[in-house]
Amino acid sequence: MRIAEKLKGWVQAALAVALLSAVAACGGGGDDSPSSSSGSGTSGSTSGLPASPTQQPIAATAANTVAITVGPGATGVINIPTVSVTLCVPGTTTTCQTINNVQVDTGSFGLRVVNSVLNTTMQTALQPSILSGSQLAECATFADGYTWGTVRTATIKIGGETTSTAIPVQIIGDKDASTVPAACSNTGGSAENTVSDLGANGILGIGTALTDCGSTCANPATAVNSSNYFACPGGTSCTRAAVPVAQQVANPVANFPTDNNGVIVQMPPIPDTGAASATGTLVFGIGTQSNNALAAANTFTTDAFGDLTRSVFNGATVTAFLDSGSNGYFFADSSLTLCGSNFSGFYCPSSAQTRSITLVGANNVQATANIGILSASTLFGSGNKFAYNDLAGQLGSSTAFDLGLPFFYGRYVYHGFDKRASGGQAPYVAF
Repeated sequence: MRIAEKLKGWVQAALAVALLSAVAACGGGGDDSPSSSSGSGTSGSTSGLPASPTQQPIAATAANTVAITVGPGATGVINIPTVSVTLCVPGTTTTCQTINNVQVDTGSFGLRVVNSVLNTTMQTALQPSILSGSQLAECATFADGYTWGTVRTATIKIGGETTSTAIPVQIIGDKDASTVPAACSNTGGSAENTVSDLGANGILGIGTALTDCGSTCANPATAVNSSNYFACPGGTSCTRAAVPVAQQVANPVANFPTDNNGVIVQMPPIPDTGAASATGTLVFGIGTQSNNALAAANTFTTDAFGDLTRSVFNGATVTAFLDSGSNGYFFADSSLTLCGSNFSGFYCPSSAQTRSITLVGANNVQATANIGILSASTLFGSGNKFAYNDLAGQLGSSTAFDLGLPFFYGRYVYHGFDKRASGGQAPYVAF
């Protein structure tokens, strides 16, 4: 199972949480001068950056829209786009709770909420799902850790749209650490089951797939070694399990009665040196209403997970993805100077840089995307800011290129859902 790709947005956010929480605190009252970084490259000049896109988001006033906010959020992590999501107990419209600061992630699939932000009524009323008499739980693995929690069902409302029925969601951190199976904890990292670990109260996965695993977890032959789902008889002794697609954590937008074929993430343009905050709009549906026409210059069909596997960077074939859940651009480029230990993993070039990637769709559509890079040391020392469009960091793999949230500023970015199983559209991304 391609868990690293399906959770790629979480990976990058998780990698940066500890660092960027400190950055936010520094910007709020510490020594925020550029010289406070041990990284190289503190020039504040933006000369040499590509022209920034200038599309403005529509107002989030229609039923198929909801406001996206980038700001301090739940834990002061930068470049975390968030919305409010309401969960209701199945069969009722009154036993509900609205959760703020839920991350908008086009790089994953399904809604996940940290247990500690649910009130006691919801914690009790949302019952864990049962698989063959056993409690159903899920382990989601990251580059540096994992999350663990039960699968439950809830009716989901976002903006003015509500799922047609209750759908499976993951409740993160609601099971005792002693129940974590070795197949989950032996992933090489630590547990990430709290708000501070995630940098948000939850994750709204609205990428191109309809569920978070699909046939890999449904087929017993592949699930035995690759499923991220576990059956827990009596809530303990959890073992990997094959789970029907209908019981897998599901993309909420794909389960709206209308406006369910994709999403548009619209973020405003921001200055090259960052902004204190940014407010955009998440639009549900593509070509279903007067406010969501597909008006992109480039439309690329993708694999099931929204990846452009034939893209080219620095002469090499890479897998590129447009991922709002990553708080920077992440890619491998040995010509870019890395920051020092204060901002480990981020790039700190001595002057503004531009890099170009050729995005190639499965439909052979090609387009060049130019991205700007400023020293992370300079950006983080520029004041109490939470929105950045020129932040980049190193990705361990030379075969992947993560176009994170910086790419979304000033653009309408479309993610069309994979409807092929019902005779509909192939998955695609567009901008």
